[in-house]
Amino acid sequence: MQIKCNVLDRQFQMYQPEYEQAALRVLRSGWYVLGNEVRQFEEEFAKYTGKKYCVGLNSGLDALIMSVRALGIGRGDEVIVQANTYIATVLGITENDAVPVFVEPDEYYNMDANKIEQAITDRTKAIMVTHLYGQASDMNSIVGIAQKHHLEIIEDCAQSHGACFDGRMTGTFGIAGCFSFYPTKNLGAFGDAGAIVTDDGAFADRLRMMRNYGSKIKYHNEIEGVNSRLDEIQAALLRVKLAHLQELNEERKTLANRYNEGITNPEVILPGLRQGAESIYHQYVVRCAGRDALQAALEQKGIQTQIHYPIPPHLAACYRHLGHKKGAYPITESYADEILSLPIYTGMTFAEQDYVIEQINAWAIEENK
Repeated sequence: MQIKCNVLDRQFQMYQPEYEQAALRVLRSGWYVLGNEVRQFEEEFAKYTGKKYCVGLNSGLDALIMSVRALGIGRGDEVIVQANTYIATVLGITENDAVPVFVEPDEYYNMDANKIEQAITDRTKAIMVTHLYGQASDMNSIVGIAQKHHLEIIEDCAQSHGACFDGRMTGTFGIAGCFSFYPTKNLGAFGDAGAIVTDDGAFADRLRMMRNYGSKIKYHNEIEGVNSRLDEIQAALLRVKLAHLQELNEERKTLANRYNEGITNPEVILPGLRQGAESIYHQYVVRCAGRDALQAALEQKGIQTQIHYPIPPHLAACYRHLGHKKGAYPITESYADEILSLPIYTGMTFAEQDYVIEQINAWAIEENK
């Protein structure tokens, strides 16, 4: 049996008539940029998250960059960020000439709130939280710290569409909830797309100007902006998927629970779930001291896995100038050596998943003979 780590066309096939109708609606409309579909998606996604405003953008990375910029954070300012996140989170900071200050993750792979205060200086302007792999971070603790030190919170929700902490959706705890709609996401488009949600009307207005060359009215450029617009066809397709997001997330939870119950290999550490937190399992990430051997064994059995992420940002070549050395963040580096993402995707069959579980458990038996 051949099993890929992710399969995208099955969710398209589930709702194919709806997707095709939406695409044709846009094509026939004659309006392809910042039109009715974007406006309706922004309204629907804001309502879904519980925020007042949504600003559709070209990508999740643009959402992070523009959130930092719209807050006036720039050269010399510091933003606290978890060390084991994807590089895009950090790029959102450094693209504004600000300085990322790394904090180690906790046992749930999210920012360890107990380590934040020791990273705060008089140059700290914000905490950028990533809800990694789909699980909500410890937001009550993080919000308390931010309020105590008068810091803004920017949430990287690229992997947490619909996940909640204490019943409150990720992306709603800070001034900006930044979302990626890259095709592999739980709420994925059919190309690059992103958005920011917020309750701050002035902040939303500034973001709308920024995404459109810095103008509210064509040719009247009030600020230095960029071109980062969610296009009409992606917005229309996202509206279809948003209507089904709850059931798609529930499917992933079902698959995750089957992994939790089925994997009995004592060498494989299963993902935990923090009390009060919800995960929508964008990734199902395990740890194993023999990760490379396990990955190779699964590959031989036709099972594709991935590593999210093999090189922590502080050790990336592009950030050598920050001066971090190997060993600076040992928990992050240990995770990078041990984590493995198992196949999980919309439309994954129980038979496919059972085969993955069988091979993981069999590997444990063979290795311990």
